Amino acid sequence: MVHNKRFTLGEIATLLNLQLVGDGQCIISSLGTLENAVAGQLSFLSNPSYARQLKACNASAVIVEAKYAASCKYNALISKTPYVSFAEATALFDDAPIREASVHPSASIHETADLADSVYIGPNVVIEANVKIGETCSIGSGCFLGENVELGSNCDLHSNVSIYHRVTIGDNAIIHSGSVIGADGFGFAFDGEKSVKIRQLGGVDIGNDVEIGTCSSIDRGALEDTVISDGVKIDNQVQIGHNCKIGENSIICGCTGIAGSVTIGKHCVMGGGSGAVGHISIADKVHVSARTLVSESISEPGVYSSGTWHMKTSEWKRSNIHFKQLDSIVKRLKKLEKKPDKSSN
Repeated sequence: MVHNKRFTLGEIATLLNLQLVGDGQCIISSLGTLENAVAGQLSFLSNPSYARQLKACNASAVIVEAKYAASCKYNALISKTPYVSFAEATALFDDAPIREASVHPSASIHETADLADSVYIGPNVVIEANVKIGETCSIGSGCFLGENVELGSNCDLHSNVSIYHRVTIGDNAIIHSGSVIGADGFGFAFDGEKSVKIRQLGGVDIGNDVEIGTCSSIDRGALEDTVISDGVKIDNQVQIGHNCKIGENSIICGCTGIAGSVTIGKHCVMGGGSGAVGHISIADKVHVSARTLVSESISEPGVYSSGTWHMKTSEWKRSNIHFKQLDSIVKRLKKLEKKPDKSSN
């Protein structure tokens, strides 16, 4: 089943709790950008840098702050936070296929599994013993759910997601293709000659309203559970090690690597390609810039960065040579500081 949605502007204003300026009977059938929108589309302005595009915008309506309403060519929806209102509008026009409740005959479901009547189970899904799946969940083709996995209601697992045994996931989760939840954490003890595997005896506990991007991995705990709290959003190709704890409403951007036993607070952002060494903690409301390595605990909110800006290769090579000389420069500086100041005599 597919969507076929059309709304009057008045209906959208009511659904999004926005003030309408203009024709409430205007029909909106889709969304568009300020630059390329056409009649019948709804656009938005959240970045003042694009305000100059308002007067030429051909969208039937634009979501704007009150101060920009007079610049709209046609109709306006007034919002204090236009980007948030735009996000809510995307839900009205979401065109993802709607899965009707059914179980594909090729699915392998253990007799002890407890599935709500309203679930969709796609082709070649494997569901093992004692799995519990709540109302209106959708399990895409090729997914694997190991023993004692529990899903809340309204969860959406895209194709080929693997969830190992004893993983708990709350309501409204979205997990994209290729992600693996609950694989063994990277734990080994070296006996002098070889690495001895440490069996990972914990699980993974994922809260409500969590989204996990494609090909991301969240390892199970060694003894206690790895914890992903309510509202956390995890991008593509992210690695979260065993026994990590990610606080509520934090964002982990693409290609981030978080070593084991890291605690990240609430409302944090780990920028793309960033990383954190193991056994540290990060306070609430910390923003780590892209490509930054967090090598020690952070106890205060704020923005933290490391790494170098890009430059021409020839300049970077010269700078790298100077960087290698820093230690000797510091030693020479200390010697100079120890010498008596003859000018003061």
